[in-house]
Amino acid sequence: MKAINTMYINGEFVTPHGTNTLDLFSPVTNQKIAEVTLGDEIDTKQAISAAKEAFKTYSKSTVKERITYLENVRNAIEKRKEALIDVMIEEYGGVRQFSAMTIEFAINDFTTMIDLLKEYQFEQVVGKSKVVLQPVGVVGIIIPWNMSNGFIGTKLSTALAAGCTVVVKPSEMSAQQTQIMAACFHEANLPKGVVNFIHGLGDVVGAEITRNPDIHKISFTGSTNVGKMIAKGAVDTMKRVTLELGGKSPNIILDDADLQTAIPTAIMAAFLNSGQACAAATRLLVPMEKLNEVNTIAKNFAASLKVGDPNDLDTAIGPMVSQKQYERVIDYIQIGQQEGATLLTGGTQKPQGLEAGNFIAATIFTNVNNKMRIAREEIFGPVLCIIPYQTEEEVIEIANDTDYGLAAYVSASDIERAKKVASQLDAGRICINGLSHDAKAPFGGFKQSGIGREYGVYGLSAYLEPKAILE
Repeated sequence: MKAINTMYINGEFVTPHGTNTLDLFSPVTNQKIAEVTLGDEIDTKQAISAAKEAFKTYSKSTVKERITYLENVRNAIEKRKEALIDVMIEEYGGVRQFSAMTIEFAINDFTTMIDLLKEYQFEQVVGKSKVVLQPVGVVGIIIPWNMSNGFIGTKLSTALAAGCTVVVKPSEMSAQQTQIMAACFHEANLPKGVVNFIHGLGDVVGAEITRNPDIHKISFTGSTNVGKMIAKGAVDTMKRVTLELGGKSPNIILDDADLQTAIPTAIMAAFLNSGQACAAATRLLVPMEKLNEVNTIAKNFAASLKVGDPNDLDTAIGPMVSQKQYERVIDYIQIGQQEGATLLTGGTQKPQGLEAGNFIAATIFTNVNNKMRIAREEIFGPVLCIIPYQTEEEVIEIANDTDYGLAAYVSASDIERAKKVASQLDAGRICINGLSHDAKAPFGGFKQSGIGREYGVYGLSAYLEPKAILE
């Protein structure tokens, strides 16, 4: 069993002031695999103080210096890539292919920011004035357990590129992953205090970050409910906030789509990261006249998906991160049955041979209507709702009839038609005919899916304050 009893503050791995511990369990076996010592308010204040002091000089660093730091971090992550993949599989239960993709994306985030810095103008002429874009200050970064080091790559590459210093509160359930990533930043020889990592609970470490006046911005990824709490707390000191929150993303299959391709792709989009993904396409909207055909294809394809050991390359769906998350998803499956949706495949019974872990079979409901809870609430597990529609106008209405607006998907043979439909959807990122990612394009949500955007120039601007100098 591993003991994680240090955290990274002011350029050193230090023994925390906090003494409370948390047991970490394998999602595959539910056996204890590690114990982490949790930081407290004093640890958090020390990290914030270190970041505040470091900001005095790091905020004045040159673009060339920041590029060097980003290159150093990227190289350190590249060296530890296999270890980062392995620990994500062990601690979180992410399937190997997704875990490998996550770390590659994290590496690419640093490359993207390096390239952006080479051309970005921190001083611009607007009208008759000079506008200086200066770093916003000390940033509190709060991230969830479902892609921990991926979020660290996205958020820290951007914050450091802007000239900000940071205090990171990852999920306490991701402590092993965080320790390896912290080692990467330590190896990169950043100035002391520029990056700090605190293991701790949201109502302790997260609360201190939210209320502390020396934090100038918060970047949070997580649930909408927690995001609202952070936003309410941040306003007392007028902190800037970027909130990437929940989703209930629609996947529209237009009547000219090739169902043999579109439906398997749609199911993979729904079960992305074992369904534990904010951008998962969990509402599949299909033409009513093709519902039976869709059901057949969906059921057959779901049966081909391997649920099992996340280490295996052919595993498509791994375990839920914890017993608590497993129970949440099972509750929603039962709710779907009670609401009258038709259970096409899957259900509440654990897959054979996987009874010890937090495994849930690929579950698909059909004949769902958009008023059901399973169609409106974020489940965060491998559960897909198939919702039939009659007309193109109706499907757009159904797609937008949600409190969320993080992502959306459209499949069609006629690309121009798909683009026309996409233009009418209220979502921050829309993929046409499949899953795709662009590290330079903005990512974030409409409505209750959040505030602000990440990635590329849009993400960088969120860490900068424009200052107009008029003559």
